[in-house]
Amino acid sequence: MALLAVVLVVASLRLAREIFIPLALAILFSFLLSPLVTRLRLWHVPKAPAVLIVVLFAFAVVGVITALMVFQMVDLAGKLPGYQQNIHRKVDALTPRDGGVVGYAGRFIEQLRKGISAPAPAPSQPRVTSSGTNLKPTPVEVHVSQFSPMQLLRSVIGSVAGGLITALVVIVFVIFILLQRDDLRDRVIRLAGTGKLNVTTQLLDEAGRRLSRYLLVQLIVNVGYGIPISLGLFFIGVPNPFLWGLLAALLRYVPYAGTWIAAAMPFALAMAVDPGWTKPLLVAGLWLVVELTIANFIEPWVYGATGGITPLAVLFAAVFWAWVWGPVGLLLSTPLTVCLVTMGRYIPSFEFLSVMLGDEPPLSPSDRLYQRLLAQNQAAAAELTDEFLQKASLEELYDTVILPALVRAEEERSRGMLDQRRYRFVLQASRLLVEESAEYVRERRAKAGDQKHPADEIPAIPTPLPGSAVICIPVRGKADAVAAVMLVQCLDLKGLPGRIASTDALEREKAELDKQSDHEVFCVSALPPAALEDVPPACERVQTGFPHAQVLVGVWYAGEKINELAQRLDTLPRENFVSTLRQAVERILHLVSVHQEDADQQSHALPQKRF
Repeated sequence: MALLAVVLVVASLRLAREIFIPLALAILFSFLLSPLVTRLRLWHVPKAPAVLIVVLFAFAVVGVITALMVFQMVDLAGKLPGYQQNIHRKVDALTPRDGGVVGYAGRFIEQLRKGISAPAPAPSQPRVTSSGTNLKPTPVEVHVSQFSPMQLLRSVIGSVAGGLITALVVIVFVIFILLQRDDLRDRVIRLAGTGKLNVTTQLLDEAGRRLSRYLLVQLIVNVGYGIPISLGLFFIGVPNPFLWGLLAALLRYVPYAGTWIAAAMPFALAMAVDPGWTKPLLVAGLWLVVELTIANFIEPWVYGATGGITPLAVLFAAVFWAWVWGPVGLLLSTPLTVCLVTMGRYIPSFEFLSVMLGDEPPLSPSDRLYQRLLAQNQAAAAELTDEFLQKASLEELYDTVILPALVRAEEERSRGMLDQRRYRFVLQASRLLVEESAEYVRERRAKAGDQKHPADEIPAIPTPLPGSAVICIPVRGKADAVAAVMLVQCLDLKGLPGRIASTDALEREKAELDKQSDHEVFCVSALPPAALEDVPPACERVQTGFPHAQVLVGVWYAGEKINELAQRLDTLPRENFVSTLRQAVERILHLVSVHQEDADQQSHALPQKRF
């Protein structure tokens, strides 16, 4: 049924294009002109006069521009006969003269042309059938119809009249849409249902805001594109520079191809005007400089998230709407696609349009990394983490990308959805990414010196006591160990040393730890769901062996389960249960700071020894 509905809609749009094209043009013009009408209404101009003033002014500007283009074309047509000699000279210069592949191809084409235009052979003798009757060939005469000036005049008048009628219909539609904008909005809301009043209002507001701003910004950019083209062609010496600048601005509404179609015409004219090759090369250079500047610097800065569609979606929309509505569809393709993407953000049945055509990332960074790891593509995973580190800190990389991917791997492995081979690759690749990321951040901070990278800015932290130590304890497997490595690296970048040890190793090294440190912070690292049951025994063993130490429980991305775990381990304060590395680092720094303040107070309280 959905496919049938799509086919019916597309067929209706194609078959009834004479009706839908003026309506679509009117809707887009109304979106473009509605901010001006709103501005006049704020100046206390009544609605009807405000609409008439804006519409008449806009279409008067369009009429003046069209008239100027016609006058420029007529003037150019009168100049073209004077450039015939240069054109013949350029054609002779490009004609292949002698050997080589180009010369051979030219001679082959010339021979083929002569063979096609060779005179027909003499008529054959009449054939005799078996009954003795002569069959004479039937003569064929070709009559070329004379195209009279009246026929040409009727054709031109018909085209002009059709364009004028379409323009008149568009103007009338625009006036009525702007006059009854609020009423049309209410009718659309009624069709969608008053129960969806909030969603429909947001959809209409965002669609109107995005489309109005997109059309206005595109108009400004295209005008800014045509002005330097006109000025450049004027100084180069190409005839009628205003015409080519105007065509460049108009054809830029056609995605991708319009720019180069507009460039081909002044380039060909420069070849006809200049006996040499200086002006054509200058025209090509001018177009390249202006196009690269606008496309790479101006448009990304001006557009931002105005349109919200991908370049591939722009290309697909251009092909589709050109097939449905022809050249007009090519001009309207991008605005119509913006409307469809906005609908997909608010209407669940059209969500596929927003996913396929919108510029929002289809997957979160952690899902993208997990997909690369499942595909066993280590290079792509490293590229993703490097790209993330360009604008984020190491803590953010671990908390938003790598840790969620590890937790998802643990969950799918516990449900039997992830085989052992891929699971091992995920763990090994994650460990390697963690080591490479930490090394990258260290090198970046060393190169930056006193001017730290914005992503490496850290809050003021206390200087840890010489006897302070942070010991991370993975409760079960290698995934918990990878999370512990991340925590140690984050602490190291904050200036606080840490190490990783198992509970068995702690019992063996208890005496040595008591000698080396007078204050320990133990962080138990666990990834749900498999390691949750091992957290209470690990905490009990640490508290038994080190009764004066602070115990922190890091159950990474555990959600509500961390509250259940805190209720089971009621001997630990609730603040010592964390679910992200950032929370763990902040809590550890707080505990070390409190211990340092207590130590300072005790040292000041000691009596001064007199000599």
